[in-house]
Amino acid sequence: MHRKPILPQGLIRKVKLCQQLGITASGLDKFKKRDPSFPKPIKDGDSRQAAAYYVVAEVEAWLQRKVAERDVEKGAAALIRGDA
Repeated sequence: MHRKPILPQGLIRKVKLCQQLGITASGLDKFKKRDPSFPKPIKDGDSRQAAAYYVVAEVEAWLQRKVAERDVEKGAAALIRGDA
């Protein structure tokens, strides 16, 4: 089954990514801190203030993995409870 991507393809700035995901910038920072597999941004320069862009396909793949992990955990919990 082919699923339509949540985000448009290409690069996306942090602010726009947060809007698309429905989270705050600090919420995104928490994701990144808790989960080292969260995609790293591409910096547009060496300075601290340089714009950071995320590769949309990488964020999409991360989201899909997280949903799959959640579904596996949910299924395992149902088996343990005897719901399945």
